[in-house]
Amino acid sequence: MRRTSAWFGWTLCLCASLAVCAQDYTEDDEMILELIREDGTEPETGAEPAAEFLRCNKAAWRMPGQYLVMLRQGTHDSQVQRTIRRLQAKAARRGYLVEILQTYSGALHGFLVKMSSDVLHLAVKLPHVHYIEEDSSIFAQSAPWNLQRLLQPHGFISENGTYKPPNDGGKAEVYLMDGSIQSSHREVEGRVLITDFNNVPEEDGVRVHRQVSQCDSHGTHMAGVVSGSDSGVARGAEVNLVRVLNCQGKGTVSGALAGLAYIRATLLAHPVEAVVVLLPFVGGFSRSLNTACRDMVANGAVVITAAGNYRDDACLYSPASEPEVITVGAVNSADQLMSQGAGGTNFGRCVDLFAPGDDIVSASSDCSTCFTSRSGTSQAAAHAAGVAAVILSSNQIASPVQVLHMMLDYSVSNTINFLSLSETHRLTTPNLVAAMPSSNNTASNRELLCRSVWSERSGVASTDKAISRCRQGEEMMGCSSYAPDGVRVGETISVSNGRMECVAYNGQAGKGVFAVARCCVIGGLQCQVHPSPEPGQDAQCVDSQHHLTGCTSRSTAELLTDSRPRHGHRNHCAVKDGVTSHAVCCHAPSLECNLLENIAADKDQVEVSCLSGWTLTDCSAISQSSAVLGPVAKGNRCRVRSATGAARAAGIAVCCRVKPSEQLATTPH
Repeated sequence: MRRTSAWFGWTLCLCASLAVCAQDYTEDDEMILELIREDGTEPETGAEPAAEFLRCNKAAWRMPGQYLVMLRQGTHDSQVQRTIRRLQAKAARRGYLVEILQTYSGALHGFLVKMSSDVLHLAVKLPHVHYIEEDSSIFAQSAPWNLQRLLQPHGFISENGTYKPPNDGGKAEVYLMDGSIQSSHREVEGRVLITDFNNVPEEDGVRVHRQVSQCDSHGTHMAGVVSGSDSGVARGAEVNLVRVLNCQGKGTVSGALAGLAYIRATLLAHPVEAVVVLLPFVGGFSRSLNTACRDMVANGAVVITAAGNYRDDACLYSPASEPEVITVGAVNSADQLMSQGAGGTNFGRCVDLFAPGDDIVSASSDCSTCFTSRSGTSQAAAHAAGVAAVILSSNQIASPVQVLHMMLDYSVSNTINFLSLSETHRLTTPNLVAAMPSSNNTASNRELLCRSVWSERSGVASTDKAISRCRQGEEMMGCSSYAPDGVRVGETISVSNGRMECVAYNGQAGKGVFAVARCCVIGGLQCQVHPSPEPGQDAQCVDSQHHLTGCTSRSTAELLTDSRPRHGHRNHCAVKDGVTSHAVCCHAPSLECNLLENIAADKDQVEVSCLSGWTLTDCSAISQSSAVLGPVAKGNRCRVRSATGAARAAGIAVCCRVKPSEQLATTPH
């Protein structure tokens, strides 16, 4: 028996920083900021400026009177308590009451407080306070589902039509942050642990139906997609429910933070090697939520989140915008972007890959044997979580970034039609649909796996630049720049806090530029960057054990002439007068690199691809004209486009691999 129920998508807020000097506020914003400006109280510590005040810029999803007070990095729990006491004392002297609802430690140190907005001008001037963020809503990401069609489980299907993944994901634990789950449903019975955590807001309105089936609908469906006995992707994985959404699929940023802190504390007390944390919701951009997710990844968990159902840039939402999490968009059964009414899957550079998310059949909470079809990026994220559990069950010591690269490596590429997207989003959105590994022999840590990481587009001033960074655990093996109008002056590599940054520079009268880092993983990989001694002099690798994997170039003039990599005894980046370069030099056991070059047969486009078994680490463009839009690395292909009327261009690809005799497996990306 199948029953269907209704689930409504929500429009979300986008959060913005409201500095004291900012403009264009609502009357409420102006009142708060005026209190801060006119208050005669000086900060208790003269060396510290007043804290930043962050607020959701869509009033409908704000939670007035409830604030996250976050302390500066390096503070301790004792300072949190001291700050609380100071705030309570200052408020009491002025006749106000404050209620402390939650304290945070670990990734963030601070507290959640219920107080009048009149008290904000006192809180922002307390010592150690870094910023104050008004609490806001987050929402389950299930869109309306009018079309009811079965979608085959995403994976390998045996000859008799049964679902047969490489393993059942039984060695991985999945923490699902959602609403309730009907744990007696036949799909998930015995697979779900309902934890004792529960932090959800009251339902909106007075006519709320609280039947068990409605409260459990989203969570039950999600648990079924992850590990359901008939509809699940990883049918042996244990799902631990951490309840942060109410019966309407609504939660709060503060509740999500508390849930992540609960998971963190649980894993510290009882360490687990293979952990997936699934966040099937989005809210407006939140620095606090992104920080907590980043800390979870740093502690070894694979964090997977929904991209959002708003047919919008995923970078505008949290936790989808956090670079360290795996953000998943949704496609339909034809591997095309999910579209539902006025909404549809989010996209853009913050999406890592797509997964099935349209008309997904899974457990329904209407009864213990019911099924229903739902659509949304929540369902897509659940598919990705199941794939991650299968990968981790084959390689429990894989790091979060290794799991990401394995997922990308097994994905189906170039099947999605992006014509409906803007030019920028067509460039930056990865054309990858998640798929299962083909066998238990998941990617070896001695395979070289790479991906392209795009920055946001720079401003249009001649001094503007864009910066792209790799994730923790990745090495930057190449760096390039791309200008849609062909006006750019190149790129450089800088080092900040021990990590490389790919920096692209806009040209005079340019319309913005992108920085594109080539980020790679392999066992034992170490990369260094060596700059040109002077403009016009080649940059080169100085260690004979290092291979040249990429070159950058930046012109001191307004017109760019790219450098080009040269392999041989010098392993250098050849440049012309006025051009500076950086050579990226990498070492790994049995690594070897080669160059491939292709000159355009016409004046518009040239493409050069690495051979099977080799991985693209750098993509360069050479032209006698400056009107080259820039090289674009897509998978293992280096593509170069020239502006109309430009001179013939050449594309140069640096392709690297682990020598076959040393490899455990050779799988082209």
